[in-house]
Amino acid sequence: MKIKSAEFVKSGTSINHMLDGGLPEFMFCGRSNVGKSSFINALLNRKNLARTSSNPGKTQTLNLFLVNKEFVLVDVPGYGYARVSKSIKETFMPMIGNYIRHREELKVAFLLVDMRHEPTNQDKEMFDLLTYYDVPICVIGTKLDKLKQSEIEKNKKLIREKLVLGPNDMFIQTSSETKRGIEKVLDYIESILNEGKEVVEE
Repeated sequence: MKIKSAEFVKSGTSINHMLDGGLPEFMFCGRSNVGKSSFINALLNRKNLARTSSNPGKTQTLNLFLVNKEFVLVDVPGYGYARVSKSIKETFMPMIGNYIRHREELKVAFLLVDMRHEPTNQDKEMFDLLTYYDVPICVIGTKLDKLKQSEIEKNKKLIREKLVLGPNDMFIQTSSETKRGIEKVLDYIESILNEGKEVVEE
């Protein structure tokens, strides 16, 4: 898939703030400081479309990006950062949970985990929540460039075991710095968009 256009459209705090029109939506979630904004920028081939911050937990809304005028990327608040106030934290999961349960346009949830570390208990809880509501999941390993080659296989195994991934569950390792794995994610999104479309023979 080639990214022809990508624009930030709006932020919202509930499904009532989502875009009309029925375009497919792809949710991106992960713990604070997992590299989500950098990954989204790399995926969309834009430098500062998704704002990176030195203050983890800063994103507190559902941020919507219209891509190729064909689908919507939904960037949800990061979780797990201790210094985010309790009142803000308490709005995170209900907002995300409500979106997961009731938004029919949601096609896939991309769960980002740091390739350098074992997934946190909150990563596992998010994976289980998505699974419970039958949301298709693609796990994205970030910061692959920070690992030595000898560490990659060991850490892949660790992540699969912690999240209890099956052999057919999608798990793509990526680096926002080197763009490794980015094309695989774009190809996966394209395959979802093309599901159910009739193939017209030339």
